[in-house]
Amino acid sequence: MKLIRFILPLMLLLPFAADAQCRAFTKNKVLPLLDGYVQNDNYNSAVLVPGDEAELLLTFYAGKEYRIVVGSHPVLGDVEFEIVDTNDEMVYSNKTADNKSVFDFKMSNTQQLIVRVRVPKQDTAFSHEGCVTVLVGSKEK
Repeated sequence: MKLIRFILPLMLLLPFAADAQCRAFTKNKVLPLLDGYVQNDNYNSAVLVPGDEAELLLTFYAGKEYRIVVGSHPVLGDVEFEIVDTNDEMVYSNKTADNKSVFDFKMSNTQQLIVRVRVPKQDTAFSHEGCVTVLVGSKEK
């Protein structure tokens, strides 16, 4: 019974600790890459493990310049991300851009785009988890 009293609170607190760690990582390592752009009000982070994939549907408005930044903890390796439209047509892939973590573009018409993030599988005995953050900044022309 004593073990349960110890483990249960620990299990309840771990998600909060991971979120705090992600927020600190985002503030210190990812947010500075939006230099010159105004961050939108969304905080898009998740704790992922090798082999995970996540998608984020975002709306972009005509006449604005945007910067998308994808940052990840180094333990996850070279995280891949791509941007596709709602018809699954490729707009950008960091795989073909030497794994850049920043993508700048201007929208000619308002549309929704999907940011798809993949953490590569690792051939190790231990699976590390790490934070992956997607930030969007904009500036008007």
